[in-house]
Amino acid sequence: MRLALVLAALAVTGPHLAQRTVAPRTALCTTATSACTEFVPLKGGPARSLIYRTHPLTTRNDGIRRALIMVHGTNRNADHYFETATAAAFLAGALDDAIVIAPRIASNQGGCHDALAENEVSWSCGGDSWRSGGTAASSKDLTSFDFVDAIIRKLADKATFPNMAAIVVAGHSAGGQFVNRYEMSNRIHESIGVPITYVVANPSSYAWPDATRALPADDALPANAVLGWKEEKPHANFSYGAVAAAACANYDKWPYGLENRTGGATSAMSDDQLKKQLAARPTTYLLSQVDTLPLGGFDGSCSAMAQGATRRARGEAFVEYVNEHLGAKHNVQIVPECGHNDRCVYTTAEVLPVIFPKK
Repeated sequence: MRLALVLAALAVTGPHLAQRTVAPRTALCTTATSACTEFVPLKGGPARSLIYRTHPLTTRNDGIRRALIMVHGTNRNADHYFETATAAAFLAGALDDAIVIAPRIASNQGGCHDALAENEVSWSCGGDSWRSGGTAASSKDLTSFDFVDAIIRKLADKATFPNMAAIVVAGHSAGGQFVNRYEMSNRIHESIGVPITYVVANPSSYAWPDATRALPADDALPANAVLGWKEEKPHANFSYGAVAAAACANYDKWPYGLENRTGGATSAMSDDQLKKQLAARPTTYLLSQVDTLPLGGFDGSCSAMAQGATRRARGEAFVEYVNEHLGAKHNVQIVPECGHNDRCVYTTAEVLPVIFPKK
């Protein structure tokens, strides 16, 4: 009901906002249709990938001060995530000075069957996939992280967005996996000239910085993790130790850990560099209060289960470890009354200032 009201309001107010407040700028585009899409060339083309966006990336716009890049989940349904992110922008009062972008990380490889346009990149669907900066199935010189790098470079271009002051890269579920790994491994964060923050929501797994995991006790005890929905504050009572590798030989291999990074965006990076960047870059983790059931593409592999019994417990244990053992200052928010649902998470009042920071 909440989303329906928001989208109805967007349909009514969008054109009027464009006429009243954005007259000298580009017209606001808020529909998940081809009219609100464009292709982003990758490494000079002809390879390209599609985005949904509220404003073009190629037309000067002095009114834009902040940007939200929203990465979709496992279904690669960028149109759905564009609607979610645009609804959030409306609720945050950000439509006037923010650009919303939802990249379509499409694939027709393996178990994925997306229809692709001419020269549209087919990203890897399995293994070290698009979720973890994997090499494209159709272009061996591209990784999925190159796609978001290209978007950010366009946003930071002062000739197009001279007043850009903040960029947020966010994702939910599989998109949260993408953002967790992109945050720790992208090479443009410090050099782009615009502050970037990262928002990781409800992924099924994380790239752990070492072979340690939360031991199945206290808040990580499976029975306690399943009942974690009873509290709205983050759980932090975790102890860490070695995993019985004989029962799960691959638990620490990429993308669940840092071992065996033989291809993709992180293959040439050291463990120390990844750990340093993971800890240093500003990140908020959004964990739904009731995301404690194995629903919505839950990863039940032994590598994922070694990180915790539920998505919420995995996130709580990961953030606690990174903050306490790597010296990070990452934030964690429990999103009240939400389950594994991107629209509930990203249109919640407490979350809006995180994805649309005031600058």
